[in-house]
Amino acid sequence: MRSSNPVFSRRGFSRDNNGYAGFNAPPQAGGPAADPYAGTNPYAQGAQSYGNPYAQGGNPYAQDAANPYAQGQQGVTQAPQYVSQTRRMTMDDVVMRTGMTLGTVIAGATVGWLFLTQNLAFAVGAGLVAMVLGLIQSFKRKPSPALILSYAALEGLFLGALSGYINGIPQLSGAPMQAVLGTMAVFVAMLIAYKTRIVRVNARFTRFVLIAALGFVLLSMVNLLFMAFGGGTGLGFRSGGLGILFGVVGVVLGALFLALDFKQVEDGIAYGAPREESWLAAFGLTLTLVWIYMEMLRLISILRGD
Repeated sequence: MRSSNPVFSRRGFSRDNNGYAGFNAPPQAGGPAADPYAGTNPYAQGAQSYGNPYAQGGNPYAQDAANPYAQGQQGVTQAPQYVSQTRRMTMDDVVMRTGMTLGTVIAGATVGWLFLTQNLAFAVGAGLVAMVLGLIQSFKRKPSPALILSYAALEGLFLGALSGYINGIPQLSGAPMQAVLGTMAVFVAMLIAYKTRIVRVNARFTRFVLIAALGFVLLSMVNLLFMAFGGGTGLGFRSGGLGILFGVVGVVLGALFLALDFKQVEDGIAYGAPREESWLAAFGLTLTLVWIYMEMLRLISILRGD
């Protein structure tokens, strides 16, 4: 029914000296201002940070001669070392928050599957409220765990009811499970491609994904308007060969969004983001996985329905 991703309101992405977005490769002390967060970082209060978006008062990598990132820079005037005021985000934090958020989605989906399959109107209403909550969180500067978990629960109700309804159609029986397996396969494949640097997230990659996603969403909205006022399948993006092509594009876009989510996590850990940022990472991953599942379910439904 809907797809969204907080990447549209996310902080930017950094690049290394080769123009690529690498993990654990912060800029050298005294280097050019390559900080994608500069000027917009809520954690850089009064700081002129040249690499770390979370630095309060200077570059954490501009230390003394023992700093491995300040090779050959001993003669350069160095900014004061950043001392974190809060516990820094770790991979364990991201995994735990993502598990909580996805677990809430699964719990809501179970309830929707068991009790709302015959009441899609209520499920659609839950999905619309979830969309509003997701948009609110996407434009907030700080994460709200209660808001994120509420979104996950309502989104789960909608997904569970819709999946149960589709599974009840004889020719589409088993389609939701196939969509789940397909979503997992896309996640694993993109994670491997990202970690092996087959996919490199840089500024050009990010611009391409955002522009493509904007076009995809606009076409989807136009199609919905034609369906609402003209009846039928609208522009044909939900059936036939064009629907299959549109579904494949949607899945591919979801996979590319996963790369942006992985980059967000790596940047947060590398730059010492506050622990609360792990909720934003979990929220972004959940939104993207929901996007992929919805597009995968629609694609499978078209393939098996023809």
